[in-house]
Amino acid sequence: MDILRTPEERFANLADFAFAPHYAQITDRDGGELRVHYLDEGPRDGTPVLLMHGEPSWSYLYRHIIPRLISAGHRALAPDLIGFGRSDKPAKREDYSYERHVDWMADWLTQTGATSIVMFCQDWGGLIGLRLLARFPDRFAGVIVSNTGLPTGQSPGPGFAQWLQLSQSIPEFPVGRLLDMATSRELSEAERDAYDAPFPDESFKEGARQFPTLVPISPTHASVAENIAAWKVLEAWEKPLLTAFSDNDPVTKGGEAIFQAKVPGAKTQNHVILHGGHFVQEDQPQEIAMLIDKMIKG
Repeated sequence: MDILRTPEERFANLADFAFAPHYAQITDRDGGELRVHYLDEGPRDGTPVLLMHGEPSWSYLYRHIIPRLISAGHRALAPDLIGFGRSDKPAKREDYSYERHVDWMADWLTQTGATSIVMFCQDWGGLIGLRLLARFPDRFAGVIVSNTGLPTGQSPGPGFAQWLQLSQSIPEFPVGRLLDMATSRELSEAERDAYDAPFPDESFKEGARQFPTLVPISPTHASVAENIAAWKVLEAWEKPLLTAFSDNDPVTKGGEAIFQAKVPGAKTQNHVILHGGHFVQEDQPQEIAMLIDKMIKG
């Protein structure tokens, strides 16, 4: 596997991002090694909060949430998925699969040693994060699900179809502008630049290009069986599951219903609809931090 690694100078002086980098080596199923970057902020004896980003963002997405969690006494863990942020980026699209992403993050998560985790997951952070919960249910104490799903072969609708077509057809993948288009507030130029920072050129974006094609939207897609198995775990999950979808996301709007209907731990929760776009972390960081804190303290 050919690996690209974004030069460290690309991450110098990013807006509102004065967090120390942490790195872990993980082993790929083919025997190679990859470097995962993650943030690890707050007291080590605080409740670990796993913050899972999606496509095509990175842990920068949580920069306004992490300080609020620290102030509340919690430990914030925010990894960069392989192919994103400061993490290694396999150079070929065929090196990325849904199952590899789950295995890569499972290896990293077990290395942290974290238990009693409360997770906030959005976009592909949910597709991967919920699979982690299904694999290690005893490690998790609760989860907040936002603008994501765990599809088992069904089409998610026209919003995703448009995104899939766009992602595979545009000659350049404008990460910063895509993030800006999917928030309710307007990102600053410095913020857009920060989202572009992990990708010096198009060769670094193969993982971002591949992600939309990996969503199991038909019965013949890979990972349908694995997601069905994960749903069986969720359908027995009695710990808290709160949905916090946004009101202005054409891709996942209404996706909260299946979690509320099928997960026992969702029955007692006061589910919320947040005002914001797909990347609701940019629109409602204070509200998200409050929801996480409330789940931990409750």
